[in-house]
Amino acid sequence: MTQELKPRDLPAPRSEGGQPLIAALKLRRSIREYSDRPLPAQVLSDLLWAAFGVNRPSGDRTAPYWRHVMVIDIYLAMADGVWLYEPKTHKLLAVREGRFRAQTGLQDFVATASLNLVYVAHGERMTDIALEERRLYASVDVGFIGQNVYLFCASEGLATVFRGAVDGPKLGQALKLPDQQFVTFAQTVGYPRS
Repeated sequence: MTQELKPRDLPAPRSEGGQPLIAALKLRRSIREYSDRPLPAQVLSDLLWAAFGVNRPSGDRTAPYWRHVMVIDIYLAMADGVWLYEPKTHKLLAVREGRFRAQTGLQDFVATASLNLVYVAHGERMTDIALEERRLYASVDVGFIGQNVYLFCASEGLATVFRGAVDGPKLGQALKLPDQQFVTFAQTVGYPRS
């Protein structure tokens, strides 16, 4: 019998540590071979904060975002289900129980990597942009977040790859996204396979 997923508190993100920026830039690369070893809670907490966490009292984030409108959510596909990162409270909100990692991309490694981040855009928040331009603006925001993830992973000895090889509509249905929300990209994170 399976247990229903419940929200998860994350440990407070660490404010010190890691490699200097220049060292992280030298180490930054895309890796496509992963161990299935899960990320410890502290590492996951630090990763999500680095990606798009709140870094000042105003509620602003570690990555810039379009016209000061937050249109991106980060979903996490892990071994036990799908979670939504809630930056204001620094928690994981339960979305779906079950195995969804394989659905986050078209490559084999996504099914066994410990974490796949799925970047979802809120088109309904982009009210003054034409429908056909919303993906472009959302993609810029996701690029900033993805680079933060790359630098964090390089600093912490983790593997990552930013991926466009995603069946966005199918994944959106699996996540039960509302009509105006859409999957932009995904990013696999984990320990490199040795």
